[in-house]
Amino acid sequence: MARRKVVTVVIDYPLAPDYKVYTMEKAVVQAVNWIEENIEGYGGDPEQIYISGHSAGAHLAALTAMKASLFPEGTPIKGAILNDPGGLDMDRYLADSGQTTGKKYLKAFTQDPQVWKENSPINFLGNTDVPMIIMEGGNTYPSITQTVGIFRKAAEEKGIPLEYSFYPRKHHIPMMTQFFFTWTRGYRDVLGFIEEQGQSQKAVIGPSVQ
Repeated sequence: MARRKVVTVVIDYPLAPDYKVYTMEKAVVQAVNWIEENIEGYGGDPEQIYISGHSAGAHLAALTAMKASLFPEGTPIKGAILNDPGGLDMDRYLADSGQTTGKKYLKAFTQDPQVWKENSPINFLGNTDVPMIIMEGGNTYPSITQTVGIFRKAAEEKGIPLEYSFYPRKHHIPMMTQFFFTWTRGYRDVLGFIEEQGQSQKAVIGPSVQ
């Protein structure tokens, strides 16, 4: 990202089983607030903050961009870049599989359906006007393919703009490696998305892969 002249902040967040999803969300919000207050000192523009993540990081990025209640004075986020996102409809997924394939996620999402609901980005579509792009691998996990499809359909039904980029034959982890080399299609999609928003100076925050 730095070679592409994008000021970038890579953050971390507390992990399950010691911490729950709402604590992880809080950590990301605190990071965004810190960036808005401090990024000028690193050559960034606090008016041009984009949030990005891969997998679970994309889930947290989506929540942070879409839940208006997280930023009572208005979100500083100008766009969300979701790389092979997991958990976009965690409410439905855990209701259907919470005691089987989804059981491992209960350490973070608890046994409480209300927590699932409050931490499913699909339930906040339209809460903010933050533009989004989803990048999906053609050979990613079936649960991601399913929830991305449900999310896109819900966005379309609500008339919410959502860019979508499909990567044939790409598995879940190789979607992250799109960012290892600046000549990849991943960079073209991400930088193109940012430029489409009419931005010349950018600040990007990215939750790490977990």
